[in-house]
Amino acid sequence: MEDGTSPTPGYCADTGTDYDVSQWDTREGCEVRQILDRVADKWSLLVIALLERRTLRFTELRRAIDGVSQRMLARTLRHLERDGLVSRTVYATVPPRVDYRLTDLGCTLHETIKSLVTWTEAHQSEIATARATYDRRTAAEQAEAERAAAERDAVARRVLTELG
Repeated sequence: MEDGTSPTPGYCADTGTDYDVSQWDTREGCEVRQILDRVADKWSLLVIALLERRTLRFTELRRAIDGVSQRMLARTLRHLERDGLVSRTVYATVPPRVDYRLTDLGCTLHETIKSLVTWTEAHQSEIATARATYDRRTAAEQAEAERAAAERDAVARRVLTELG
């Protein structure tokens, strides 16, 4: 069993308008958090996006996903297969050929991911502006903290000189 996965799958009630997000980790047997962690990680999102277009072999996926290690891709595919989002077909050839494709369930998730990407594209300039504002503010705060620390050090040196 995977670390962090509940031994008993449970029903977590519906997520209607009055659901309490703080309950994701505390409801007995609830796996919503584990599922969200799985499908929202960067490697899973990329795999799902790539498999939406067509069936791919492991090596094709690895070449298409910049920065993913063989181990991480294998682990991601195994998790997505376990969750019913990706299917794996092994062909008895030499060397063995393994194809991956999205399941019907995985295709429904891809639609949700496309909505998230659309939102991101629509708001990327606002996010860039917010990041720049934040970076300027934190740089100014850091500079002020360093100035105050230097001033305290100068006062301490002066006091020590006068006492010494």
